[in-house]
Amino acid sequence: MTTALEPAEAAVDERWRRLSPRMLAVHPVMELRRLIFPLVAVLVGLRNGDGGEGGWWALGIGGVGIGLGFLRYFTTSFRITPASVQVRRGLLRRRTLTVPRDRVRTVDVTSHVLHRIFGLARVTVGTGKTDKKNDGVKLDGLSKAAAENLHRELLHRPAATVPGADGLGAGAARPAEATSETVLAAMRPAWIRYGPFTLSGLLTIGVLFGIGSRLVSESHVDLTKIGVVHDSISYLRDRPLPVAILLVSAAVVVFTAIASTAGYVLAFWKFRLSRHSSGTLHVRRGLLTTRNTTIEERRLRGVELSEPLLLRAVRGARVLAIATGLRVGRGAERGGSVLLPPAPRSVAVALAGTVAGDAAPLSVPLTRHGPRASLRRFTRAATVSTVLILIVLAFVLFAGAPWWAFWTAVPLLPIGALLALDRAGSLGHALTPDWLVSRHGSLVRRRYVLRTDAVIGWNMTTSLFQRRAGLTTLTATTAGGNQRYSILDVPDAEALRVARTAVPGLLEQFLAG
Repeated sequence: MTTALEPAEAAVDERWRRLSPRMLAVHPVMELRRLIFPLVAVLVGLRNGDGGEGGWWALGIGGVGIGLGFLRYFTTSFRITPASVQVRRGLLRRRTLTVPRDRVRTVDVTSHVLHRIFGLARVTVGTGKTDKKNDGVKLDGLSKAAAENLHRELLHRPAATVPGADGLGAGAARPAEATSETVLAAMRPAWIRYGPFTLSGLLTIGVLFGIGSRLVSESHVDLTKIGVVHDSISYLRDRPLPVAILLVSAAVVVFTAIASTAGYVLAFWKFRLSRHSSGTLHVRRGLLTTRNTTIEERRLRGVELSEPLLLRAVRGARVLAIATGLRVGRGAERGGSVLLPPAPRSVAVALAGTVAGDAAPLSVPLTRHGPRASLRRFTRAATVSTVLILIVLAFVLFAGAPWWAFWTAVPLLPIGALLALDRAGSLGHALTPDWLVSRHGSLVRRRYVLRTDAVIGWNMTTSLFQRRAGLTTLTATTAGGNQRYSILDVPDAEALRVARTAVPGLLEQFLAG
């Protein structure tokens, strides 16, 4: 599917401007959200008979939140020049953050529920400083039209202008050529079945538990006096401990599956990956909060095929970009590197090949690392399992723990052996004239496909046990993605061959003599 963007004119206004005035309705709500815990404590105090004083405290806290929201709007301004993007903030301490336009790597456009209600968007201009909270600038509160214009102006060159872009002003216009768009992937409803196997619901459980425990602590609520909670605890107390554990575990599994599916829908609803003739990949996704991410293809260094264990069991996989300027430390789903959400593995492999421009490294046979590398995986699994079993046995013998705890821990040995077998089977690498391929992992099997001309250095590390086995971990360093991609436990001679062949001449200066 190919669409065309009509040619139009792009304008640049170098005056300092404020965000959309509609943010006056959004900023106060966002500030009040940060004060939710003090507000809950005050309101609970009112319910417990704190009198009128608590009411004044609640009004005061609410007033502070609203005041901060208004102050945030009136002390924030920005301007776009042909050379840079500048944001100025602060009242007592004035700060101006400047990002040169030639340093712009990504432009993300996001809109959460409140933004969408008021027709607003947040634009994040990234400069490629991976995992830095202060990477680039954020313009939280442009109109949607202005955000789209800015997005196109900074990355889609020449750009098309959306009519009615209040917030970018009017200035000297210059002509822009039409750009075409080819859709590479779009979410299908059938892909939702992969949601329960992502286990993202475990994170949801942790977040809800943290928020809930803090709310309970602030409000001084006794959960055991709440009807449903009290009845559930009483029911579990009347059951044998193994049965109670199984019931709780089953409840956690069901809730995790539901939460993971809900998270999948919220994060990837209407997912769409397209390629623009201007040389960019554009990702759009999200239900309540929509997100638009643009990646310049000239900054693409490779792709990653990720297969978590449960997702692999149902023949699913996801695709991530290895590119400069993308945040990867926040998690693949929260960052901008997701090129395909959990989907059928065949679709993921085909898409990875399309993005990379070469399907061969996604299916090339891998060189195995030999029995010594496999033995290391079994040794680790057996050691960890045995230590855990001995710890449980110590609790049984000296702390009075029940014997069923020991028998529950014994299956760790065969489970560890199965994981070791899977890890050994996942281990491998390949080298083609243009690509370095590495695969490893069991709980999350990852296949990294990295361009050889993107490798800027090598690290060769050996532990005491690796030296005895004649193995080395060879790590390729690059400017994109995680910046370090390793080939684990490869024989020493093979590590040298791969390094010398992939980037000729790089190692000789260190190995001479």
